[in-house]
Amino acid sequence: MRIAICTDAWHPQINGVVRSISMTVNHLIELGHEVELVTPQQFRTIPLPGYSEIRLALAPRFGTRRSLTDFAPDIVHIATEGPIGWSARSWCLARGIPFTTAFHTRFPDYAAVRTGIDAERFWPLIRRFHAPARAVLVSTPSLGQELEQRGLPQWRLWGRGIDQDLFRPGHAALPELAALPGPVLLYVGRVAAEKNLPAFLDAEVPGQKVVVGDGPDLTALKVRYPEVRFLGALSGERLVRAYCSANVFVFPSRTDTFGLVLIEALACGLPVAAYPVAGPIDIIGPNGRGPDDEHPATIGALDEDLAVAIRKALRLDPLAAAVIGAGYSWERATAQFLAALECAAECDTPATLLPAPRTAEPA
Repeated sequence: MRIAICTDAWHPQINGVVRSISMTVNHLIELGHEVELVTPQQFRTIPLPGYSEIRLALAPRFGTRRSLTDFAPDIVHIATEGPIGWSARSWCLARGIPFTTAFHTRFPDYAAVRTGIDAERFWPLIRRFHAPARAVLVSTPSLGQELEQRGLPQWRLWGRGIDQDLFRPGHAALPELAALPGPVLLYVGRVAAEKNLPAFLDAEVPGQKVVVGDGPDLTALKVRYPEVRFLGALSGERLVRAYCSANVFVFPSRTDTFGLVLIEALACGLPVAAYPVAGPIDIIGPNGRGPDDEHPATIGALDEDLAVAIRKALRLDPLAAAVIGAGYSWERATAQFLAALECAAECDTPATLLPAPRTAEPA
């Protein structure tokens, strides 16, 4: 199948969207599919106001149309609701080409955090963007059900995975963390307002707090929390060694649609502490035993008091977390992605596309 993937999020950005698309593209190519990427690297870009690390394509309409016309895809997957995403959507609608979209980011919630405007004001735009898609790909069943309530019933499940050879217990401790007084409490992700980091950094719990990641709030948080170790962005083996150096992974976000770092941490044998919100609930489960409450051991702790969740997580068995984390694979996630696109390419209208089997990962 000839698959075009259009995304406003791409390298050198470091985030879950970029990693998910990159790993999926690699596996699609290995399976013999032809893939064409349309990304900001093909255009002049400008920094996103207030978030200079993210660069948006400047006037990508004609370039996107040219790339898609030349490639002549069987189907288009539109990953983001940015300038490239809107340009690709317009081309598909004008040509009658089937397309799918993804709901990676809670844009209304993020916009509300940054602007102070009620998130409900942004939802009509989101509905307009995704409504003509043959399928809207989501990372968890609960997110799909939320979109269904918002007037987007054509959701399909596209889970996430990890590099199982890399993300596993037993790596040597990161030198920067090896000598820290324990317990080591770790956060990995963007350092930005929507990640709710002060909830973690203000929590009154024993141990050393460590933040791995970059973002617009990094400088301010370094000044505000001098006792916290900020290591900047890490990747590859150094990132895994950071996971393996910690005792608990703390995830303070209330707005993530999934949280790829959650399953990376689990796979490295790191119990999770988080709020009982979508994302953590879909992975950890309300009682810490998975979304179906069927795991034999507790892998994390969710509580409206993050300090309570951290203290509970410190008492959990790292081995149980590693077993659950190892169950997530990019092979399975890519199979879901491909099944959604194949079904979408065969359907005439979004209404004829029924949601995929609504079971959470891992299988």
